[in-house]
Amino acid sequence: MERQNVTLSLPKSLLKKAKALAASKEKSLSVLLKESLEEKINEASGYNQARDRQTGLLKRGLNLGTKGRLAVSREELHAR
Repeated sequence: MERQNVTLSLPKSLLKKAKALAASKEKSLSVLLKESLEEKINEASGYNQARDRQTGLLKRGLNLGTKGRLAVSREELHAR
């Protein structure tokens, strides 16, 4: 896997907490950040896949067993 260095500007307090978290997990800060980014990307990807799946289902419609015909009219359904 080809790697590229990046420069980040973070608040010192956040950086200190991130380093402590990485150390507590026996990981480097780079590994911790890489895993966090991968998790966020996977979440977004999973959301997009679920959205696309549901949008496709809405476009296709569901088989309600009526074959497109209703046994009652709209007026009958809404009669009080």
